Amino acid sequence: MTNTQVTLVQIDNYGPWTVTPEPRREVDLQTLQSRLYADLSQLVGNREGYVFFTRFDNMVAVTNGIDEDAHALIQESVANRYPVTVSLGVGVDPSPVAALSDATTHLQDAGSAQDGSRTEILRGTTLDPDERADDDVQIAHFDVNDATGKYTDRMNAFDSFIHIEQGYAELMQYLRRAHEGLAFFVGGDNIIAVCPDLDEDAYEDSIRHVEDTVSVELKVGVGQSATPQSAGMAAKHALEECREDGDRVVIDC
Repeated sequence: MTNTQVTLVQIDNYGPWTVTPEPRREVDLQTLQSRLYADLSQLVGNREGYVFFTRFDNMVAVTNGIDEDAHALIQESVANRYPVTVSLGVGVDPSPVAALSDATTHLQDAGSAQDGSRTEILRGTTLDPDERADDDVQIAHFDVNDATGKYTDRMNAFDSFIHIEQGYAELMQYLRRAHEGLAFFVGGDNIIAVCPDLDEDAYEDSIRHVEDTVSVELKVGVGQSATPQSAGMAAKHALEECREDGDRVVIDC
């Protein structure tokens, strides 16, 4: 049974900051956002977690194994490197969707994302070491079947991008609605999802839905472990088995 710890990362007062004292250049904002994501990816990744960029001013992290003190150190590191600060809400639940909902509520209850007085909030309860188990986190790594042959080498780059994004968008919505999983595009033709304790039938159902709806064919490797990084590596190895054997779903748990 999974018990996913999810952290919502939200830049404090970001909207007003981007136009104070006057509108800032978009290229500078894009640079700041991408660098912040890269640093957070490293800060969380070094602690065996994952960060997904979503909207950049809001990022979602899977943080099993990262305690409250480590969350506070991540906030401190951001404050020391950037002209903005971040607030963190933490939620824990067998359902990643429910965990993220709880994390979001913690920050919303602390005040608006555009409230200048709401800074560096850290709310929510992390998993106690005694509550942790070897199967807390299930990570699924999807990719598109023969994306290079079907899209990259045959279509112009933008049309390829549209097809990949259509597949991602449909999977993201369906996995969340039907199976309470959270899926994130991570570049190329790759999608990583954090899921509850789903079986092979649930993944087959999701893949079939995407293929029937937007004609994008997927395969997925799934791993389960105590931390996001170790579950993710198991998922990557399972995905390699898919590529070698022609399977659509391989679960390495």
